[in-house]
Amino acid sequence: MTLRARPDPGGSPIRPNASHWCPVTSSCHPRVVLLTGPSGSGKSSLAARTGLPVLNLDDFYKEGDDPTLPLLADGSGTDWDSPLSWDADAAVAAVEELCRTSRTAVPVYDISTSSRTGTSVLDIGRTPLFIAEGIFAADIIVRCRELGVLADALCLRGRPSTTFRRRLVRDLREARKPVLYLLRRGLRLMRSERGIVARQTALGAFACGGETAMGRIAAAAAGRRGPVREAVPDAVPDAAPAATVTGA
Repeated sequence: MTLRARPDPGGSPIRPNASHWCPVTSSCHPRVVLLTGPSGSGKSSLAARTGLPVLNLDDFYKEGDDPTLPLLADGSGTDWDSPLSWDADAAVAAVEELCRTSRTAVPVYDISTSSRTGTSVLDIGRTPLFIAEGIFAADIIVRCRELGVLADALCLRGRPSTTFRRRLVRDLREARKPVLYLLRRGLRLMRSERGIVARQTALGAFACGGETAMGRIAAAAAGRRGPVREAVPDAVPDAAPAATVTGA
C-alpha cells in the first residue's frame, strides 16, 4: 500500500491521514516513531503496513546544486549516502510541527533529478502516533528525544544480500539513477551494511526485523511504551565498525 496525496481545496496536495488511530480528544499531541535502516531494508513497506500517517524523510534531501553537498572519496560525484546530503534541520522542524499542529509542508523530491519538484501538505489528523521513515532517521533521534516527541526509534535489518536485491529491483523500477551507478552503489552498500546498522544503533535506534518492529509500533500506538530514553539494540552478528556513510 502506498500513501498518495489528495488535492487540497486551497491548491496544495494533502497526504492522507489516519485519524481512526486516535481514540482520544483533540488535545492529544502526536509522537513520532523514527524508522531507519539500510537502503532497501523495507522501511517504506513496513510503514505503510502500520496504517499510520507517514512522513517520508528522504524528501528532505538537498538539491543537486547545493554547494554544501559532500563528495565521494574519489571525487567522482556527490555522496548521497552521507547524512551531509540531507537537511536534518528541515526534517526536525517538520516532525516538531506535526507533533504541535498535526500538519506541515513537505517538499516533493525527485531522486532521479536530485531536485525538489514541489511541496505537499501532510495532515495527520487526530492520530496519537505517526511514522517518520528514512535512511537518515537515526541522525535526529537525540533531537526528537530532547523535544519530547519521540515514541520509539527502530532500525530494520536483514541479510545484506536480500537488501541488495530488493534495493536494486526498486531503484531500477523507479529509474532512480543510471544502471551502472546503481550496481556500483549497491555493491558498496552491501559491503558496508553491517557497519551502517551499527552506526544507526549507536545513534539510539533499536535493531530488529519487521515483525518485532510492528509489535513495538503497535505498543507505542496503544500507549504502552513511553518516550525512548535508551535503545538497546539486538545483537548484530559480525558487525563491522560503524560506517561513516548510510544507505539511501
